[in-house]
Amino acid sequence: MLKEQLLNVQKKSPLIHNITNYVTVNDCANVLLACGGSPIMADDIEEVEEITSICGGLNINIGTLNQNTIKSMLVAGKKANQLSHPIILDPVGAGASALRTETALSLLEKVQFTVIRGNISEIKTLALGFGMTKGVDADAADAITSDNLDDVIIMAKKFAQKTGAVIAITGTIDIVTDGKKTFIIKNGHPMMSKITGTGCMLTAMISAYVVANPSSLVEAVAASICAMGLSGEIAFSRLSEKDGTASFRMYLIDAISNLTPSVLEKGAKYEIR
Repeated sequence: MLKEQLLNVQKKSPLIHNITNYVTVNDCANVLLACGGSPIMADDIEEVEEITSICGGLNINIGTLNQNTIKSMLVAGKKANQLSHPIILDPVGAGASALRTETALSLLEKVQFTVIRGNISEIKTLALGFGMTKGVDADAADAITSDNLDDVIIMAKKFAQKTGAVIAITGTIDIVTDGKKTFIIKNGHPMMSKITGTGCMLTAMISAYVVANPSSLVEAVAASICAMGLSGEIAFSRLSEKDGTASFRMYLIDAISNLTPSVLEKGAKYEIR
């Protein structure tokens, strides 16, 4: 079922406007190219409306906020809404500082997002008003387990219904829901947390999948998350005893670029509720 989502990305090569984290901006661009999309990075307020107008979708990531980019995010978001372009929000570190939390909440109030992707602590902060963070990472106390899975799904569904967005919570277990259909995904490898930016890369990739599959949004988000997790598994399988995190990062991008629809279909680990 998910292979069509990747096939559409590869056929359509969607152009994505990214206002994103400057720690990971290069990897986000490379992952978009690797999965079949096309990136453009622009965050100056003088050009964001024009740039987002020529793109198929907008990726907003608050990982390295400043007052200039906050204004640009709002302007670009409103323009993308006017054009009915999909918009994806990555609320990196929401809960870690007042600026991040207030910016994410302001964006949610003023911009209609298509997808909101974050770790469990970030999503809990926005949905419930609280969540424990460890910098930009989820707190271990918030981790999704088999014991709390049902409760997290209920929370995610309510947040999806409140925002009108597909909610994607990523971690050891991933949850994707539009408030009705829910995917529980178990692809991935622990080493993905040892390199910076896999979440940012994933959000960029989600943007391409969503733009390429406008009539099946929740499936598109699920497919992109399975694709990233499966690519992590493939990357780890290539490591030798002498390889470390830098090699893993390179192999991860290789795996994304070499992933085929049939390999994705075969390797995706998910259930639907």
